Amino acid sequence: MRLRRRQCIPSCSSLRRVDEDEIYWRQKKDSEELAWSHNSSHVISQLAQCFTNAMVGPRSWIGGIFSRSGNKRSGSDKFIDYSLSPLQERRLKRLQDRLQVPFDETRPDHQEALRALWRAAFPDVALKGLISEQWKDMGWQGPNPSTDFRGCGFISLENLLFFARTYPASFHRLLFKQGGKRATWEYPFAVAGINVSFMLIQMLDLCSAKPRCLPGVNFVKLLGEDEEAFDVLYCVAFEMMDAQWLAMQASYMEFNEVLQVTRTQLERELSLEDIHQIHDLPAYNLLYQ
Repeated sequence: MRLRRRQCIPSCSSLRRVDEDEIYWRQKKDSEELAWSHNSSHVISQLAQCFTNAMVGPRSWIGGIFSRSGNKRSGSDKFIDYSLSPLQERRLKRLQDRLQVPFDETRPDHQEALRALWRAAFPDVALKGLISEQWKDMGWQGPNPSTDFRGCGFISLENLLFFARTYPASFHRLLFKQGGKRATWEYPFAVAGINVSFMLIQMLDLCSAKPRCLPGVNFVKLLGEDEEAFDVLYCVAFEMMDAQWLAMQASYMEFNEVLQVTRTQLERELSLEDIHQIHDLPAYNLLYQ
């Protein structure tokens, strides 16, 4: 997938940086491909089970495949030490606090957030209940969406709701699978959204005291400029995933491969030198196409 970029004239120092970056990403790609080859058969079996059975706990398909294959650091990855500004520290702490909130179907505010998501998705359709076969129309695995949140928590619902409210045209285009040549068996929208949340959390190293991978370090800088940077990045990542899905002409058995490729693309964009705000990401433009 090709993304439009602003043209610029690189300096000699930036050309040297490009060479170093290319070596870094080539080594990282080789390591990831090796890990994928070792785990592919197990991942595929999990994917097949995912789309036929409801989740039963936090070690289910959501998060499970990434904890096995996507959370290993290669020998070429280097930890980066840096200082946080007071603003960055506060905003990172608030984001990390959000990660610790599980979805609780007994909490009125969580129930209302779920209803709000339905209204945003299907404004002309009355919801019969928080447990209803209607939820499958949004891409949940069963009639009770709360079971799908066990792998990522309340933030994954917040991400979906932010996407629906902030970029409704993009949200509905992906929800209803509009545009492009689609597969017979499409990815389930809501469950895919939870996996995008989980992927970002791991990619940005947000469960550490402070991120120390290059994309995570650069993300903290973006967070210092915009406290909604994670939520906006989620929308960008979801769009990138769908665009990659179409480019690969993928089916649901290849969802994890598509998400891995999306992660690599997003890591590259977050490592560009001229990214100072979340809106500077090349893929941000996907939200308005």
